[in-house]
Amino acid sequence: MSKEGFVAILNAGLPRKRVIGQGLIRNERGEYLLCQLTYKNEWDLPGGVIEVGESPATGLVRELEEELGATFEVHDLVTMNWLPPWRAWDDACLFVFDLGQIDSAAVDRMVLQKSEIANVHWCDLDAAREHATGATIELLTAYEAGTLTPYREAPTQPE
Repeated sequence: MSKEGFVAILNAGLPRKRVIGQGLIRNERGEYLLCQLTYKNEWDLPGGVIEVGESPATGLVRELEEELGATFEVHDLVTMNWLPPWRAWDDACLFVFDLGQIDSAAVDRMVLQKSEIANVHWCDLDAAREHATGATIELLTAYEAGTLTPYREAPTQPE
């Protein structure tokens, strides 16, 4: 057996973990862009699942081009969350990146992928608390308080 064949056999037996990329996008008022999704009630940060062999940053840019019809530049990693198994989903690693600031009117030029994104909204922290997932609210609260750590484990999941 070749070395490549041996490595392929070993690799095939190793666990795989779902990877998600999301972005913090702010406007000139400091509000966050949240997506109203078609497949769940709570709003969430823009982003999506990263493909096998794709880096989290590259995958996030691709997801935003597909879902928002807009191109963003990834600045820095804000945090990485380990998400525990939830409902029928396996656990996952969620990379949240800073995508900088855009003009509020930029959302009017976005072409939303209607199969996934019903609408987008600019939200301050109070508005996010009314509509966003628990994990997103925790993340934004810690971000604004300056207490967000580079790595977080098991943020609150909805029931």
